[in-house]
Amino acid sequence: MAEAFNELSLPQAKAERYRTVAEEIASVLDGETNITARMATVASMLASSFDPYFWTGFYVVDPAKGDEMVVGPYQGTLGCLRIAFGRGVCGTAAQTRTTQVVEDVHAFPGHIACDSRSASEIVVPVFDAAGALIAVFDVDSTEPAAFDAIDAEWLERILGAVFAKA
Repeated sequence: MAEAFNELSLPQAKAERYRTVAEEIASVLDGETNITARMATVASMLASSFDPYFWTGFYVVDPAKGDEMVVGPYQGTLGCLRIAFGRGVCGTAAQTRTTQVVEDVHAFPGHIACDSRSASEIVVPVFDAAGALIAVFDVDSTEPAAFDAIDAEWLERILGAVFAKA
């Protein structure tokens, strides 16, 4: 696997790093149909590729509840076990079905502090081939404003490629 990238202030270099990781993920997952294996691989490979990624993982829609997610495969410290739609950054992404880029999580209304060291966050909704929401992909950083439009664009691309075809 490629060496971890730690010069994220350079937009072109960051985009190139995402492009490389996207290709690596596609290669590793080629032929794998199990959704848990796909999620675990994506979380692991992205977490090890970007230094600002402090917590990286999935909250999976609980089909028994419909409006609540349960923690799925992740890398990092203990995550929240369940998050309701509309609650915190993850719940907002699930409810609105839109990517949330939050520069300061402490200023986000209703933020859920699973780990008080988190300072910024990006959450991307994950859809299956039929367009149904199956999870959200959550990345936290201890650095303020660690995520931007490049992260949003590439994470949406990677997750779309991995799960819309699954």
